[in-house]
Amino acid sequence: MTESPVPSPAVDLVELTVETAQAAMAAGTTTSEALTQAFLDRIATYNPKYNAILFMNPNALETARAIDRRRAAGETLGPLAGIPVVVKDPMDMVGIPTTAGWAQLYSKTGGVDLMPATDSPVVARMKAADTVILGKTNVPILSHTGADANDSFAGPTLNVAAPALLPGGSSTGTAACVAASLAVLGLAEETGGSIQNPASAQGLVGIKPSHALVPNAGVVPLSAHRDVVGPIARCVRDAALCLDVLAGFTAEDPKTIAGVGHKPKGGYTSKLSKDALQGKRIGLYGAGWRNQPLSDEAASLYVRAQEELAAQGAVLVPDPFAGSGFAELRRQTVPGQDFDARGMESVPYDVEQYLKRLGPDAALKTFAEFAEATKADDAFAPGGALHYMTYARQFAACLANPSLPPDLSDFVEAREAYMEIFTAVFAAEKLDGLCFPQMRTDLAGLHSGGRIDETTVSEINIAGLPGVTVPAGFYASGAPFNLIFVGPKWSEAELLAQAYAYEQATHHRRAPTLL
Repeated sequence: MTESPVPSPAVDLVELTVETAQAAMAAGTTTSEALTQAFLDRIATYNPKYNAILFMNPNALETARAIDRRRAAGETLGPLAGIPVVVKDPMDMVGIPTTAGWAQLYSKTGGVDLMPATDSPVVARMKAADTVILGKTNVPILSHTGADANDSFAGPTLNVAAPALLPGGSSTGTAACVAASLAVLGLAEETGGSIQNPASAQGLVGIKPSHALVPNAGVVPLSAHRDVVGPIARCVRDAALCLDVLAGFTAEDPKTIAGVGHKPKGGYTSKLSKDALQGKRIGLYGAGWRNQPLSDEAASLYVRAQEELAAQGAVLVPDPFAGSGFAELRRQTVPGQDFDARGMESVPYDVEQYLKRLGPDAALKTFAEFAEATKADDAFAPGGALHYMTYARQFAACLANPSLPPDLSDFVEAREAYMEIFTAVFAAEKLDGLCFPQMRTDLAGLHSGGRIDETTVSEINIAGLPGVTVPAGFYASGAPFNLIFVGPKWSEAELLAQAYAYEQATHHRRAPTLL
């Protein structure tokens, strides 16, 4: 007996939203199976060119069919039931290896497979929400860069909006999948720009949450004290719906107790309104935040964005951090690189804790075993992906004894100083948020060796603050120009509301023409 063919999904996959997909499934005009099959067909067509997905989920269609059966039986379904999504490779998912884009951690490229015994909490939450996980997405080696995935064992991922330019990293594949409508939503993760950079580079909405709002246990770490997991989507509402699923306490990640009491009543969509910018005091980018000017083209685009914000009733506050000492807190901890790595000294210890969680049958159980298994491409040696961490003052002691909790006094001092000034400026200027260009310049070429010139990495990463990116136009090159809304810890609902009001007033997001 042969299975009957899967019917057409009866919805347009390009720029498909959660709301439209769920309405079609509720009305019976499509099914989760039909939607999933259509996305799988689209992936088969376009992924060979864009190289966004590393591993397909062999259970995707069966998951979709099970959701359809439960829907037909009248069962209560999860809040994202039937929605096809992707997750970033470093997030543990049972049945699929966690490679972090590194040949050393994949058996088919001569490495060792890390096969998790349990899902990471964020993957488990997406499953519990009844999403259909289509696959895991491409990243640079150990998520080490915010620019691209060029050194991944699978090769580069292209920028869907501007294929000749940098796609952003390290959540490169997730952004490309969402930008190309190969999935409705995607999970990303950030230590130093890895959500905001690819979301902005590809013209998408990305939420970099407050540190400790979303669990990141079961995710290959760069810094347990900076790492955050968040969604990338094509519209603000979809990103907010995904954050509803991700946010909250789990005993698997004790730091998430800090977020208890900070989730908004009614969820992260509860404050979305086209009038959300009316009367809001919004701080603008300036030398008080960071003494790095915008390029002429970025400045021109930002002037237009300010006019759009003002048209929605926002009260604009020029350079509110002027004279505060905020910009002087920034350090270039890596010679020749505009990056502050404080907080990442702990990576050997954090990796050891991650390996312990993989389970008793894991191929590697300690950092020492990890280092031995990957010594052919030592990540911390000169030329290695994470060599830049060796410049952090307290890194050597952690590397010498990864089982001992590390000295993070430099990081703690930096976070405290950032938060003290940030809080004081917000109070003195009566600010409701900040709105900056996420990038200071146009994107460099894909293979130029360039970096993304951003405005909020690593300030908000060290401080643990949230940010929401939103499309705001395009450079002449075709590269997207995005804004980032930034606010105090736990202010995601307010930032999403501001971003939503701007998005609905301007509609700068546009579907790319695919190769």
